[in-house]
Amino acid sequence: MHDTVQIQLRAAGEIRHFLANGMKLDVGDMVIVEGDRGLDYGEIVVSGEKAPDTGSTGKTLRKIIRKANPWDNEQIARNRAKTKDLMSVCRQKIREHRLPMKLVAAEYSFDRSKIIFYFTSENRVDFRGLVRDLASIFRVRIELRQIGVRDEAKMLGGHGSCGRKLCCMSFLKDFDPVTIKMAKVQNLPLNPSKISGLCGRLMCCLGYEYRNYSECSRHLPREGSQIKTEHGNGKVIAVNSLRRAVTVDLGGGKIKEVTLETKEEKNCACESFISQRPSIT
Repeated sequence: MHDTVQIQLRAAGEIRHFLANGMKLDVGDMVIVEGDRGLDYGEIVVSGEKAPDTGSTGKTLRKIIRKANPWDNEQIARNRAKTKDLMSVCRQKIREHRLPMKLVAAEYSFDRSKIIFYFTSENRVDFRGLVRDLASIFRVRIELRQIGVRDEAKMLGGHGSCGRKLCCMSFLKDFDPVTIKMAKVQNLPLNPSKISGLCGRLMCCLGYEYRNYSECSRHLPREGSQIKTEHGNGKVIAVNSLRRAVTVDLGGGKIKEVTLETKEEKNCACESFISQRPSIT
């Protein structure tokens, strides 16, 4: 087992494991690493991990060359300053080739041996002619990567409806599947504008408490079911998982909220979930 760290390559690159190479590294440190071709740079997002010297793909992990020094930081800053020019040229060439693609970001590798352009498109795009034109202009290796709308939001950033920075931009490493069922279990309004993020997809945070809500509602009757209460028989018209209560239509315009407390419910995991849930002030 070797000491490894997770590094986000460049400003918009993927997160990979690298061998620490005996260096003491902290989250937030900028480092120079072995790239696919030449040197590259990145920021440490997770440190102090133990792992074999092969990654999930079976390939030998690359090493960290050094912590970024003042000269390295100047080089990174110069590369980032060129981004606007890279984007301008690429957009012009996309229009000339009439390609159905939206350019999202562009960046140099550390040693300027490669330029990566990120784009979105609803379909697959034949961009071979575009790559040839860009390579003839910049005289370096050109790479075009098609990304999804969630990756686009992660690169461009922004704030969610909660007022905080987007989760994908601040701490999420991977995009876990999010389904409409997660919103239904939490009794959220199924209004796309309410449960969708800036990317237009279901908000990632719908999955954070889904498991707890599912556990809390496991012993509760479903909406539309008939139940017997101390007030009489009725139809469940609403369920409150956290309070473990249901609203029952008893007929004749009579509606009652009933709290269901059983031995099984008292022992369910949602007791600790509710007690640990932060209050909103």
